[in-house]
This record gives sequence, C-alpha cells and structure tokens, in this order.
Amino acid sequence: MNVEVIIVLVALVGMLAALIMDKMRPGMILFSVVVLFLCTGILSPKEMLEGFSNKGMITVAMLFLVSEGIRQSGALTQVIKKLLPQEKTSVFKAQIRMLPSIAFISAFLNNTPVVVIFAPIIKRWASSVKLPATYFLIPLSYVTILGGICTLIGTSTNLVVHSMIQEAGLKGFSMFELGKVGVFIAIAGIIYLFLFSSKLLPSDRPETSGNEEEEQNSTLHLVEAVIGPRFPGINKRVGDFNFKRHYGAEIKELRRSGHTYTDLGNIRFREGDTLVVLTDDSFIRTWGESSVFLMLANGKDYEPAGKKKRWFALILLLIMIIGATIGELPAIQRLLPEGIKLDMFFFVSITTVIMAWTKIFPPQKYTKYISWDILITIACAFSISKAMENSGVADLLASYIIGLSHSHGPYVLLAAMFIITNIFTELITNNAAAALSFPLALSISQQLGVSPMPFFVVICMAASASFSTPIGYQTNLIVQGIGNYKFTDFVRIGLPLNIITFLISVFVIPQIWSF
Repeated sequence: MNVEVIIVLVALVGMLAALIMDKMRPGMILFSVVVLFLCTGILSPKEMLEGFSNKGMITVAMLFLVSEGIRQSGALTQVIKKLLPQEKTSVFKAQIRMLPSIAFISAFLNNTPVVVIFAPIIKRWASSVKLPATYFLIPLSYVTILGGICTLIGTSTNLVVHSMIQEAGLKGFSMFELGKVGVFIAIAGIIYLFLFSSKLLPSDRPETSGNEEEEQNSTLHLVEAVIGPRFPGINKRVGDFNFKRHYGAEIKELRRSGHTYTDLGNIRFREGDTLVVLTDDSFIRTWGESSVFLMLANGKDYEPAGKKKRWFALILLLIMIIGATIGELPAIQRLLPEGIKLDMFFFVSITTVIMAWTKIFPPQKYTKYISWDILITIACAFSISKAMENSGVADLLASYIIGLSHSHGPYVLLAAMFIITNIFTELITNNAAAALSFPLALSISQQLGVSPMPFFVVICMAASASFSTPIGYQTNLIVQGIGNYKFTDFVRIGLPLNIITFLISVFVIPQIWSF
C-alpha cells in the first residue's frame, strides 16, 4: 500500500465523517478533499477542473432553470388541483389519482420544485376533506424519487453516472434506457404505498399554532418556512439570532423530527427545520425565490399565470424531451453535419435560452434558481472518482470486494454494489454516493472481465433509493418538516421500499444488461 493510497483512503473516511456530521455544505466538503488531492499531486490541475466543465454538470444546471420555468408558469399548480378530488374521498382513492401522475411528472422535472409546489397544496386539501395529511406527504416525496429513476433527466444522479460513463470512453444512457428497470421499481413502489402507507404512517400530529393573533390582526398570518442551506442562522441558537430583525417575522414554533418546540431560546437552527412564523404578505414576496428557505407556504392560493404562458412552457418541455429522445437515434445522427449532436445538452440549452428571453422565469434572477452546492458536489465528484483511479484505491477496494465473494460470481457483486451505494446515499448525498461507487464498479467489472453496464445501472437505482432516512434526499427533508414526521416514520415505511428496490434491481438488471 503506497502513500497515495493511504492519503486517499484517509481523505475519503474523513469526507464521509464530515458529510454524516453535517460539518458544512457537501459541496465545500468535497471541494476541500479535491484541493487536498491537488496539493499531494494525486490530481493534476486539469483533472481537478474537468468536472467543472463537464457536460452532465452543466446540463443539471440548466435543468434547474427549466424546472423553475415550469414552476413559475403555474402549470404544476393547475395539475395538482385537477388531481385532488374535491368531494369527500378515501386515502386509497386519493392516492390512486395522485401518486402515478406525480411520478410521471417527476420523471421529467427536478424533484424539489414538484414537492415544494405540491406539499402545501396537498396539506391544505387534506385538511379540507378531513383526511390526515401525513398519509400523503412522505408518499409524495417517494413517488418523485421513483419517477426520477425512470429517465435520464429525472434526477441529477442519473446524469452524473451517464457523464462518468462517457468520461470512461463508453456509451452512456439514452433518455428512457433506465426506465427498463426503473418503471418496474416505480410500479412496485407505488403499489406498496397504496397498500401500506396508511397502515405504516401516523395520523395527523396536532400542531400547536393557533389563529388568535391572526384573528386580531388580519394583516398578519402564519407562514410555514422550511430552512434551506443558505439560512445564516444554521447551528445558531434561536435566542442568539434576531429572526425578526432579519426577516420581519416572529417565530411561533419550530418543528423537527416529529417534535414541536415552542420554548425556543436554546434550540439550534438546522437545515430542514420547519418554522411557523407570524408575518405579513411581504415575507413570501421577499423570500419566496431565495435559497434561504426551501419552501414557504401560508395557506393561500396565488393567481396562476396566463394559459398561454403555461401551454408555451409545457410545449417547450415536450419538444426538449422528444428532441433529446429521437436526436440520438442512429438514423438521425447520420443525417447531421459533423460536430452537431442532438443530445439532451443541446435541447436543454435551447429550452433554457428561450425560457429566459420569453421571461417564463425572470432572467435577471436566474442565478437564484440554480442549486450551486449540488453543482459543486457533482463537479468535485468527478475529481474524487479520478483520484480513486489514479491512486489505485479503486482497484484495491474492488479486489477486496471480489475476494469476499470470489466463488459467487458477478450477481453477488452486483448486490454488494447496491448495498454499498445505498448505505452511502442514506448517510451522505446521492451524487456523492454515485461518485464513490462508480470507480469501484468500473474496476470490479474490469477485473472480472465482464460488462460494466449492470453495475452502472445498479448505482443509479441505489443512489436514488433514499427512502429510509430524511437526510439523504432534499424532498424527504421538506416533507419531514411540513408533515411533522419523526425519523422513525421514514425508517418504518422506507426500509421495505429499499428492499423492494434492491430485489428488483438485482434480479431484473442482469436480464436487460447482460454481464
């Protein structure tokens, strides 16, 4: 074991510990590790910077803007209102109308805006029809994840793995290739939620915030605000942070992991906490488009955008999806001049520019709609993967994993890759989990002399299957606060869903992508 291997192993262990303990944002943690590899000569400056110019990473950035355009067009708000039954109904009937449609939508849009828009509307609707909102919010998050695994653009993780495959000199995924297994997982997962969510999830937990002050002063009302990564008070005590001076609002209570705190002085703010604040209409207007809060909801409906804007946004999205799907067909590629490739990057670039110039999203504020930490995490993930290859750590770990199951063949190793990736994604982030697992998968397939594609696909499935904890996926954090769920609620309903995803992945993937 040489010095470079030791440095990389120690750095990776330290990185995992820092991510689990949430010492700082994931992007900065990964960037710190990349800088260490640069200083020790494990990475060259060119290798360090390659991730920041990667086509997949830039595609993810533009997909944030496309998703924001769809959100601001009002199309999603109109969709969910049509899906929700307005008359008295049962949990099962309501879920049958909602869950498959939401999964389909999230196959083509970023999960977070879907949940941010749908969660408060569903919560308000559930109250109006006298059903527990807790039966719908975790399933909402889960079906956006299940829908996301069905297409190349459904989640940033798929695009990250796709780009890593191309960096390795292999052919990446087509638009719907992952759906060959993802659709089976999504259908099984949705059926599981139909049958068991109302049995495994709690009924509504009481919320202590009353309406006394709202009734006394009609200009003030209660607003739910989910704390985002750029909130300046994270890790500070509530009593030491003057929230009213910063935001012109008074905190009435804080919800975290199923607990509601009203005695707030010594409680520390954490990302994902839900604050119930008393404020006026200017609060949402001022902070609704910032990354200080992941979601703001005050129980009111806003006037949707005009029909023309909604239809134009949806037509652009449809053209982008169809164009990227047929643009990579061999027959189409043969007709194109050399140097032009009608892939997802090509069409998402055009869609973003058209949405900006037609003001479907405000072009002056476009930087606000991009999750920069996710992009930095993705860019650094490529560098860390390269460092694992350069140092020999990937080959070393691959040899060790192969040695543990030497007599069982690639099927057992495929299962092992799923478990390793899934543990990573529950503890850290999905993109970081994919980055750590990819070089292992590549090295295992090379040492066994088999096709790496089954291992790459299983990484996509396992990295997105963050069901058992609220910390692995941002949408889980959002619904945890608004639904006042406990950590154990995610474990109870999410663990069987992880097992379902594991079994389908291990048995179906080798049948479609042979070793």
